[in-house]
Amino acid sequence: MKFIVNSQQLLKQLQSLSGVISSSNTMPIIGCFHLHLEENTLTIKATDLSTTLVATMPVETARMERPEEVAIPSRMLLDILKTFDDVPLTIDADPTNFTIDIVSGQGEYRLAGMDASTYPAMPATESNGRITMNSAALIEAINKTVFATSNDEMHQQMSGIYCEMTPDGVTFVATDAHKLVRYRRKDVASDLSTNFILPKKPIIIVKNILAAHKEDTDVTIEYNNTNLFITFADFYIVCRLVDGRYPNYEAAIPKDNPNKLILDRVSFLNTLKRVSIFASEATRQVRLSIAADHLVISAEDLELSNNAHESIPCQYEGDPMDIGFNAKFLTEMISYLDTEQVLVELSHPSRAGIIFPYGNDEEGKKDDILMLVMPVMLAN
Repeated sequence: MKFIVNSQQLLKQLQSLSGVISSSNTMPIIGCFHLHLEENTLTIKATDLSTTLVATMPVETARMERPEEVAIPSRMLLDILKTFDDVPLTIDADPTNFTIDIVSGQGEYRLAGMDASTYPAMPATESNGRITMNSAALIEAINKTVFATSNDEMHQQMSGIYCEMTPDGVTFVATDAHKLVRYRRKDVASDLSTNFILPKKPIIIVKNILAAHKEDTDVTIEYNNTNLFITFADFYIVCRLVDGRYPNYEAAIPKDNPNKLILDRVSFLNTLKRVSIFASEATRQVRLSIAADHLVISAEDLELSNNAHESIPCQYEGDPMDIGFNAKFLTEMISYLDTEQVLVELSHPSRAGIIFPYGNDEEGKKDDILMLVMPVMLAN
């Protein structure tokens, strides 16, 4: 096959897909991009066996006797394309010996490809149901949950985002047993009630591709018992769902929290960042000493004799309380909120704190979020 393509347009599509390719492949063929040419459409595929990404783009066909395919080493092709300015390239692949010639105005470059017929086949695409989401809403859902997923390989179920679909809306949940985020969308609904666990790696890749497009688009999400299928713009993604049962996250959320603390979000966040510099690197612990109209945030590192404390105004209803939290978890959560104020609900120094956005007009709001953070034991 032989076709002409703009170097930068091809590079952009390949870079979007490259995140799925592992640097330590046990099968050389999955270290390649699979290119399939039919008429004036080039289809590019990349996979790590668990996730397959597909992109299409228009090209000018110079020679094609029938739909043809070739597998090209991904790293070498990317490295070549990065060196070109915005120029047309002619790519000529020989299906008999798998050589690929890349011709520009200045030179000709030959690299060895592989037999495309050995490239892994796509999984079956029969689905049990589907929903459609706006790309901005999906990016928001991923951003506000993925940071709370677990990195512990021993708890695979918590390494992904739990997705719960009902006729009333869609809920996304992430937890690592130390923190938890529950994010709900009321403007997206499913005809069927179902749930599954989205794997982290492909979901982040999807988010990055959507963000790079910088335009709102509809995203179609289909699913069956084992796979998820995502379609938008010129992209199609198939990924294997995380196997197993997700923890009962609702049981972890305290229902009776009589102590309510309202804070300016930016002031709270900046104070946490400053004070936590003085916390122990091992625990990242900060102490919150809460009274009726002010909050004192303090931290110390006994080994280095470092300590700091700072007082900020607050609104508080409840009994005076001292409670400890991991500063990293708190700052992460508050950073992902966008309201002027935050509401922290507490019941006891040994029980989880619940964080809500607060202070913006809630009327007509299409989403809601709850964040939970477990306390750490304070030294006397």
